[in-house]
Amino acid sequence: MQEASRLRSLCVFCGASTGAGPQFRDQTARLGRLLAEAGVTLVYGGGNIGLMGILAESVIAAGGKVIGVIPEHLRSVELPFREASEMIVVDSMHSRKQKMFDLADAFCVLPGGLGTLDETFEILTWRQLRLHDKPVVLVNVDGYWNAWLDLVEGIIANGFAQPTVENLFTVVETADEVLAAAEGRMIAVPVSDSRLF
Repeated sequence: MQEASRLRSLCVFCGASTGAGPQFRDQTARLGRLLAEAGVTLVYGGGNIGLMGILAESVIAAGGKVIGVIPEHLRSVELPFREASEMIVVDSMHSRKQKMFDLADAFCVLPGGLGTLDETFEILTWRQLRLHDKPVVLVNVDGYWNAWLDLVEGIIANGFAQPTVENLFTVVETADEVLAAAEGRMIAVPVSDSRLF
């Protein structure tokens, strides 16, 4: 059996808002500290607001490395995180997602809004289409992603996806489980059902 590769960089999708409860901020800051302590580079959307800002600040405060990727048109909206180790400015949202993908060994999804959902669905679709086999970990803070998980189950139940789509991601409850989940899923496991949908 092939050994799992060491996780060097993690792309995190999360909200440009902080959410309605302290648990979202707390888990986000906790993940940032854990990344820094493990020597894992944070790759994220480059903003200095909401959970994005909390995440980046916590990584830097703990001595870690942050790479932000932000589209030119959002520089005046999301306010780039000035303390980032590196800030990459791209020309579009599509370019942003591609660049974050190129820089990341794995992906983590924290609570967020429509932008977070967009990034999550795209990276999972790419994985379903076998364009990559990088791990995707959802952090279901306080049951935040339960409705999304119900939607996935409904898609399967109604015949629009195979049950194997649930193998495309791992669900954890806390930031403390993220690194182990990502590293544990870095060995490519072939999907037994050869059908994509």
